[in-house]
Amino acid sequence: IPWLLKTNALLSVCIGTPPLFCTKDFPLQSELCQLCLITHTSGPIIALPFDNTITVRCEARGNPPPEYRWTKDGKEFNYSEFTTNKTHRKNGTFVLHSKQLSQFQGKYRCYASNKLGTAITEEVELIVPSIPKFPKETLEPVFVKEGEPIILECNPPKGVAPRQLYWMSLGLEHIEQDERVSMGTDGNLYFSNALQKDSRTDYCCFAAFHTIRTIVQKTAMAVVVESCRFTTEFSSDGTDATDKPSLLLPSGVQSLVVLLKGENLQLECIPGGLPSTTLMWWWKVSLHQEGMAFVLTETDITEPPQSQLSVIGSDVHIKCSVSGKPPPDITWRRNGEIFRDDELNSIQVLDDTVAFHNAKPEDSAVYQCEASNVHGSVLANVNVMVANVAPLILTRDYAEYAVVVINTLRLSPRSKDETAIEGERFVALENGQSLKIISTEKGDSGVYMCGASNSEGKSSVMAVLDVKDPTKIVVAPQDVEIVSGTTAQLTCHAEHDKSLQDSFKVDWMKDGKEIVLSSETDSRHFVDGGRLHIMNVNLDDQGTYTCVAKTSLDEDHAAALLTVLDVPDAPKNLEISEIKSPRNVVLSWIPGSDHNSSVTEFVVEYEESQWEPGRWRELQKVAGNQATAELALHGHLNYQFRVYAVNAVGPGPPSEPTGRYPTPPAAPDRNPENIKIQGHLPHQMDISWEPLLPIEQNGPGLEYEVSYRRLGVEDQWTEHLVKRHSFVVRNTSTFIPYEIKIHSRNSHGWAPEPKVFTGYSGEDVPTAAPRDIAVEVINTTILRVSWTQVPPATVRGHLGGYHIHWVRRKSLLNPNKTLDEHQSLSIPGKRSHAIVPQLEPFSEYKLTVNVFNKKGNGPRSDPVTFSTPEGVPVQIPILTASNPKEDSTLLVWGPPLEANGILSGYLLQYQLINETTLEVVDSQEVNITGAETTQWQVLGLEGDSLYRFQLSACTQTGCGPPLAEESRTVSTGIPALLNISSYVSDTFAKISWTAREEQRDLQLYVAYMNNREGNWRISDAVNTSQSFHVIDGLKPGTVYTVRLMAKGLLDNASIFEDVIQTRVKGVVSPRSDFSTHGWVIGTLCAVALLTLVALMACFVRKNKGGKYAVKEKEDLHPDVESQPMTDDNYEYSDSDEKPLKGGSLCSLNRDDAVGDSISRDSMVDYADGGEEFDEDGSFIGEYSDRRRKASVSEPSGPSPVTA
Repeated sequence: IPWLLKTNALLSVCIGTPPLFCTKDFPLQSELCQLCLITHTSGPIIALPFDNTITVRCEARGNPPPEYRWTKDGKEFNYSEFTTNKTHRKNGTFVLHSKQLSQFQGKYRCYASNKLGTAITEEVELIVPSIPKFPKETLEPVFVKEGEPIILECNPPKGVAPRQLYWMSLGLEHIEQDERVSMGTDGNLYFSNALQKDSRTDYCCFAAFHTIRTIVQKTAMAVVVESCRFTTEFSSDGTDATDKPSLLLPSGVQSLVVLLKGENLQLECIPGGLPSTTLMWWWKVSLHQEGMAFVLTETDITEPPQSQLSVIGSDVHIKCSVSGKPPPDITWRRNGEIFRDDELNSIQVLDDTVAFHNAKPEDSAVYQCEASNVHGSVLANVNVMVANVAPLILTRDYAEYAVVVINTLRLSPRSKDETAIEGERFVALENGQSLKIISTEKGDSGVYMCGASNSEGKSSVMAVLDVKDPTKIVVAPQDVEIVSGTTAQLTCHAEHDKSLQDSFKVDWMKDGKEIVLSSETDSRHFVDGGRLHIMNVNLDDQGTYTCVAKTSLDEDHAAALLTVLDVPDAPKNLEISEIKSPRNVVLSWIPGSDHNSSVTEFVVEYEESQWEPGRWRELQKVAGNQATAELALHGHLNYQFRVYAVNAVGPGPPSEPTGRYPTPPAAPDRNPENIKIQGHLPHQMDISWEPLLPIEQNGPGLEYEVSYRRLGVEDQWTEHLVKRHSFVVRNTSTFIPYEIKIHSRNSHGWAPEPKVFTGYSGEDVPTAAPRDIAVEVINTTILRVSWTQVPPATVRGHLGGYHIHWVRRKSLLNPNKTLDEHQSLSIPGKRSHAIVPQLEPFSEYKLTVNVFNKKGNGPRSDPVTFSTPEGVPVQIPILTASNPKEDSTLLVWGPPLEANGILSGYLLQYQLINETTLEVVDSQEVNITGAETTQWQVLGLEGDSLYRFQLSACTQTGCGPPLAEESRTVSTGIPALLNISSYVSDTFAKISWTAREEQRDLQLYVAYMNNREGNWRISDAVNTSQSFHVIDGLKPGTVYTVRLMAKGLLDNASIFEDVIQTRVKGVVSPRSDFSTHGWVIGTLCAVALLTLVALMACFVRKNKGGKYAVKEKEDLHPDVESQPMTDDNYEYSDSDEKPLKGGSLCSLNRDDAVGDSISRDSMVDYADGGEEFDEDGSFIGEYSDRRRKASVSEPSGPSPVTA
């Protein structure tokens, strides 16, 4: 069978010639004949009385369609005369009416025939059962003696199975059965020994046949038990007189049970005798010994004969292997007829084998093998076809095969023409019927052709092979150790061929068993994003987890070990053993499982029943590699112990406690600790200590011996025996050293000799003051002070240190005002000098020093008076640059709040700033003399430039920190416009302004841009005296950007910029009348100005002592324009003329200079007035407010805004 490669491809295909017998299921071509095959037949048929009809089935298939005939008891049976089945011509099934059934009882066989042969069925037995009955008989009563066995025979009639037997009385009451009374499988009722109560006349055996719904009853039997008086009689050998045990069933020394293979084996043994006998069963190796034997019988075809398709002239062998007990006889039939040797036609029948030599077409037939013995028979049909036919390929044409790439090895390209497949990777199997390709590659994909031919013809079939990418795990799960109770995550990501997406899935297995994943919220296992989550991990989750990525073609898997860490198990088998004494023991144990985390330590705990019963306390810790602990115990206690283990996860549960272990009483092991010696009063000494714990007392009668003596003066100890843990020594000298020791004892002896401690009696306040106080002024705020220490005897206690007190009496700037500002500093220890910080410059101070101890302060030293030198002023509070011009600007400031000396003037530094690099281009410095100066006109500046001004206040000592302010000079020819507003309609916008008198004849340009289109349009030059400009041709409902510029170029030197939106036709915006009520705004601003000026005047008077007086003219004629305003004073409407958002911008459109330019205009007005702008309260009130504010110029109309 040659294989051809249509394209580069891979394939495994099965082909073959079709058998023409019917035991193979395959689609038959219409031109082929088919031998008959019995497809359905009836088994044994039992005709029940209540069945209306009986159906005997026989169906077969074949080509041509088979014809049917029946035999009954070996004779032809014309079933068409009796059947009521109208479709009997299509099959061999016939139906019999129940009234005729009795005459049809017998054994039937069905024959299905066509021109190729005849198939037959096994014999079908039709049974018409009769009603079973017990024979009519007269039964004599059964007389037995008490204690003898009884057998009541049932002998039930035969009938249709199943049959059920039971014993009842005539009153239909069941006969009670137990170990003494029982019914055998034969239906007999057995009494092991008779009792008086067994006497009765109505023992009845009933047989129930459920299939035919019938119950029959045997004639009642009577049993009479004759009474025997049983007394305790003894035989000559002294044993009790009893009946010897016997077997009622089975009888004899051996019984034989015969059953068919597949049936249930039931053995029974019923004993007789008094008393009741106990039974035991055992298996006898030899069947010749006493006991029961059973024989398995069967008739079975162990190897059914195989249908065959053979070519003409070949040898054909039909084998029919059978088995059974007794050995069955084999009968061969051909087309239903008995078949024997035919030497003429070279046919031999050899018991279970039929041999054809040089088979001919006429040997084609259906052969039957029938095996039978006394227990029944079995039959098998075998189809034999002898013919020469053209090959028929069973595999369907263009069958599709899919495999995965085994490796990436690629052989040399093969021709895509119809060439025979060759190469080591291509192996033909099963005589060329299958093609095996080793190590498939992507290039093997394609269309393959298989061709088969013989002398009768040839045939071919196509097969399509698709080699797909293999499934492989690219991110495999890793071994992980996880703590019990937490969540474990195992990651598994796999790649697969995209065409296999529908069948791709990832399964997880634990120790070889699949993990059932649930979508329920309480499930402990779920997969999310290629990760297996195991919630609340426990020890049962430990194991090997395997990720299996599979498709319909292949799979890949990767495994990881999950190790669960948990706290150790409790130790077991605790044992106590003594070492040297009952108070020195060894506790041993067997460690529990560490659950994959090594034990780091064992903790031994104890509980005692005398002082703290039920409370466990830690006694000792031992290393994790030990399982014993040496314990030193206290006396006079009743102990029990337990142990728990600790690992990296945490402490495990404790072990079971040991039994109680009492220790004998003993003297205390130690003396009190933490002894404190204090003197709460000058002439006494308080001694206290930490008492022994109750468990440390080691016995009853605990006491403490307190011993003391003066250090270096007394040799003898003064001793006192007390039970409390404190003692007071009275009538001592002040602060005298003593030696003290505390010795503990109980009724069993003294503790070891105690340590001696040194302490002092009570303290008192010091009696002497430091002398020789000297001060050294280091600078304006720091002072060094020194003194001579007081004698130690005058301290009268433990030296605490020295207190330094100083008082600022007055400032030298205002010597007539007393300040009395107190401060202090504590210097611990034995010191004779210190540094005093945080002094005020140019002030007068008074200073004292005193010593202190725990009891209190000693007397102060004589006071020392000193003054601090003059310092530099603090930073000025405010600096404002106003009224910028092309070459000058006005600086206004306030004096420093703290001059720290006599103010001599100010230092002004100003730098020209490069706005691109923010670097200093030029720097100038000016000394401004006169403490009263608060404004300065800076001249000689460059136009349209940015300056940074820094101003510092100065004294004779130096200048203080500067305050900086930035300002810009104006450009020549750029108008400063006021009261810029706009009116916006649907197709035009009106921009209005007010120009100053000196800028009436300047020119400006109006530019606007549609924000969607991004194109600017610039108007012709507009004279500032025109006061408005109309932009027409706008689109309704569109957003525009509007600029006023001093030049006809689009640069950053615009006067202002704003965004407007045209209205939509038909939509009228509400008008606001409030914005036109200028007199309301002016009145509110005037009231606010008067209030603010008054508050500022009070503030300046309070802080400057009234040095700066507010002029009456400023109070009576406040300039409204100088007061600040906010945008909150106005409400605007789209239909009114309103100030633009950019209307407060300066000429170069810099936001930072907005407030400056506005406030400068107002300050210029003050400066031009001469006497209206002086160093008085009116200006102080102005610069103390926020400096970046707009200003109101007219109280009677809309507020103009300076641009």
